[in-house]
Amino acid sequence: MKRESGRYITVSTAGEPYQAFVPAPLPPDPPLSLGPELLGRLDTASRALGRLDGVADHLPDPDLFLYQYIRKEAVLSSQIEGTQSSLSDLILYEADETPNVPEHDVREVSDYVAALQHGLDRLDTLPLSLRLIREIHAILLQSGRGRDKDPGEFRRSQVWLGGTRLGNATFVPPPVDQMMDCLAALELFLHTESRYPPLIRAGMVHVQFETIHPFLDGNGRVGRLLITLLLCAEGVLSMPLLYLSLFFKLNRLEYYDRLNAVRADGDWEAWIGYFLRGVEQVAEQAFTATRAMSGMFETHREQIRSMGRSAGSVLQVHEMLTKRPILTTAQVVKALQLTKPTVNKAFDLLQKGGLVEEITGNRRNRKYKYTDYIAALAEGTEP
Repeated sequence: MKRESGRYITVSTAGEPYQAFVPAPLPPDPPLSLGPELLGRLDTASRALGRLDGVADHLPDPDLFLYQYIRKEAVLSSQIEGTQSSLSDLILYEADETPNVPEHDVREVSDYVAALQHGLDRLDTLPLSLRLIREIHAILLQSGRGRDKDPGEFRRSQVWLGGTRLGNATFVPPPVDQMMDCLAALELFLHTESRYPPLIRAGMVHVQFETIHPFLDGNGRVGRLLITLLLCAEGVLSMPLLYLSLFFKLNRLEYYDRLNAVRADGDWEAWIGYFLRGVEQVAEQAFTATRAMSGMFETHREQIRSMGRSAGSVLQVHEMLTKRPILTTAQVVKALQLTKPTVNKAFDLLQKGGLVEEITGNRRNRKYKYTDYIAALAEGTEP
């Protein structure tokens, strides 16, 4: 269906004219045509998401899986923006080990984790709003390469995508004097009851935010964060287990084609179909991975229980490794109040059982990684 999704206006900077796009407020007008195909996709995606959300109720420690998904999403979302950091690099950085890539790459990923966690925590006291978006952005850019790009502040100058200047850019978002009106309309949509279910609203909000492009840097990462935050805010997810960055990364060309079709032709239906397909695929993959991770931990516990009299202390160390998959002996001694010989013996047994690997080569101050857990976490995150 052909509809107007916004308007182009001619602007001139330093004597060079260019076309900037000002999106129409949400929801689309005329409304989306939710035919049998889209409704079928919505139903399938909703059921997959419900199954994923339900698995959290049966996990012995849901925080373990938040650890997995938040960090995996942080790595993938940052890779889309050009960082070379892998999940292994992030885990090494968090364990005070030197990663295998430039430190600013890993800092960007670590800031993404902090930004997402802040957003989730703030939803308890603050609605999804422009204020919260700015807070998230401030944390996201606090120490990475974008720290000189006004963290936490909406842009006060024109930006563009593609090309070398405004005159030959692939896409130019709204000028600053129009941008604030667009953001106000987006916030109104976030706070207004809608005929559309939350999944479709999340897809709409992502496109609108990306089109407005309100920051000098970090727009893509914030736009992807908004999807999860909106679904959590509206009660679709009780835990933030859905992240679409891997789907967007693997289907990048179609992602840009669908965004451009919304702007050029008002083709929201094609975008929503693509978005729901992503939700379904990612939710199914996350459900399978979560079940597999839970099974892996139980298999390893059974292996440890067969280790005789030392099994009790080894199980304690294993439990700590499920929360932090790289640990030093000193950290374990302090946290578990066990003696150093007991901890060293536990790690020796875990290493002989093939569950951990010592990564320093030192005789003292040794550091161990939970090999299978890190491998499972890192799947799909290599640059």
